[in-house]
Amino acid sequence: MPALLDHVVLAGPDLAQAVELVERATGVRAAPGGAHPTGTANALIAFTRGGERVRQYLEVIGPDPASGRSADETAAFGIARLDAPAVASWAIRPTDLDAAVAGARAADVAIKDVEPLSRRTPDGGELAWRLARPVDERQPPFLIDWGSTPHPGLGDIPVLELVGLRRLARSPGEEEARLAALGVETGVGPDAVAVVPAEADGFEVEVRVGDRTVVLR
Repeated sequence: MPALLDHVVLAGPDLAQAVELVERATGVRAAPGGAHPTGTANALIAFTRGGERVRQYLEVIGPDPASGRSADETAAFGIARLDAPAVASWAIRPTDLDAAVAGARAADVAIKDVEPLSRRTPDGGELAWRLARPVDERQPPFLIDWGSTPHPGLGDIPVLELVGLRRLARSPGEEEARLAALGVETGVGPDAVAVVPAEADGFEVEVRVGDRTVVLR
């Protein structure tokens, strides 16, 4: 998993269904995270590495039941196209978000402008951050800067041990070059994302549950 990793996104057309899928696979139930103005809501599980809490987490996201918006109306993370929950994206946290966006654009990686976003927490608070999305959201990562907001991965939420993140790619060489332009290390190593040749593009995140590992796709 890349050192810059902030969080992995598992999206679904129904949030409760997505939370249940993760719980069935891992035995860990994601804690309610909050609602976004865009009509989505999430639940969170913090990642540990070597048993230690880190600024990394799993975000389970779907349409906000309270918003009245259907999955078909929810464009975020391709939810409108999903028939079932799936690992849909991931985020990196560069040291300097604006510089990272400029560097990516200089390397011909298409990134949208930085935008401010926020969500309401279950206790009525607000989390705010800055985000830069890829022009093609099927080609993450997106870039995030939490500023002075407390990092969600360090909150009072359940935990899972993160083993690795894999990018399945039809064109692995091109994908490695694109990730390198974003400052992401690829290959083999504790701080690298593995780019794996595959017939279809996708993502896998591997977590440890007791004495076994579980792969979420």
